[in-house]
Formats: sequence, structure tokens, C-alpha cells
Amino acid sequence: MDAALPPVHEEFGLPRTELAVLALRYAEETEPAFVFRHSLRSYLFARALADLDGAKPGVDFDDELVFVSCVLHDLGLSEEGNGDQRFEVDGADLAARFLREHGADERSVEVVWDAIALHTSEGIASRKNPEVALAHAGITVDVLGFGRERLPEGFADRVHAALPREDLAYAMTDLVVRQALANPAKAGPLGFPGQLLRHHLPQGALPDWYDLIAQAGWGDRPVTSD
Repeated sequence: MDAALPPVHEEFGLPRTELAVLALRYAEETEPAFVFRHSLRSYLFARALADLDGAKPGVDFDDELVFVSCVLHDLGLSEEGNGDQRFEVDGADLAARFLREHGADERSVEVVWDAIALHTSEGIASRKNPEVALAHAGITVDVLGFGRERLPEGFADRVHAALPREDLAYAMTDLVVRQALANPAKAGPLGFPGQLLRHHLPQGALPDWYDLIAQAGWGDRPVTSD
């Protein structure tokens, strides 16, 4: 395991359950290094937000499941997880298989699957189980900075010192696009990967919502307003 991780364990107190340790090792061995560090930062930000909201691990949420959801949420961007579905679903399916292979119960598998499959789904993940919502919140802070102003002063600096960003947002976007260019089936026109792919194709190459309506075959026409 990465020699930089023991200090992270000591400084931030990562979960040490058997499943958490196995998931951490699997993520590090499977994911690109910059994605792995993003996954860990996402958990640290999720836990910090939970603390700010007064949510208690073991009472209001299952900390192990939040951790596993965060560290495995981008498995779909790994070589092993790169299948024929959008990367969020590929990653969720691989994580579910990993959990079942290590004896997790089906309720835990369902929560982690939802957290991973929905982690780019604004307005949906936040309405699911607390573990799903927390994972989504932490991931969003790390990628887009939404909610960063709520973090304790200096906390993000400590996290980034231990787990450098490596231009995460752009590097990860490039990885999603590379997968989609190699396999367009991974980037349906209405999903997040499709939105990214559209910027890298000639205009009109990937249909948008209005193109899909026009091709539906029902003969619908734009409604004129008075």
C-alpha cells in the first residue's frame, strides 16, 4: 500500500474495519493514482460536512458505508471497471461485485451501488439514504467546490497537503472523455458522460434533447406561445 497512506490514517483517522481496509487497498491497486486520492479526499470532506451538520456515525449514518462508497465511487474510470455502460454504472456494478465477494450483506451492497451510480446525479443522490447523500456531498466538494465554504478553516489545506489534487477536475474529465471516444456506448446523449463528450465532437455529431424529440417518430411540433 502507498507509503503516504499511514500518515493519512494517523492524521485523519480513516475507518479500519476489515471491509474498509480491503476497499482502500482495492481502490489503490485498481484506480489511477489521482483518482484514488480524489476518492479519499471525497470521504474526508463528506465526514467533515457530517460533523458540521451534527450527524453522528453509527447513529445517523454508517461511516463504513460512506467510506467504501467514496473510495470505490470511481472504479468505472479504471481499466478493470471500463465496460460498456456509463462509467458511474460500470463502477457501481464492479463495487457491488467486490462487496459480495467479501461477504457484505445485500442492504450494504444496495447502498454502495446507489452512492456510486448516482454520484453525478444532482438532486437525486441527496434525497437517498444518508450514506448516499453524504458520499455525493463529499465528492461534489472535491470536484466542483460546492460547499467548500462550510469546511473548517484550514481543513482543505491539510487534506490537499496529504492528498495532492493533481489537477483532478480536468484530469478526471479527460479520462471520462477518452473512455467515451473509445466506446460511445458509454456516453448516452442525456447523461453526464455524454455532456462531456459533446464538447469533443463536431457540432451535431451527438444528438441533444431536441434532436431526440425530432427523431421520436410521433410528429410532435414546437408549441408556439402567444
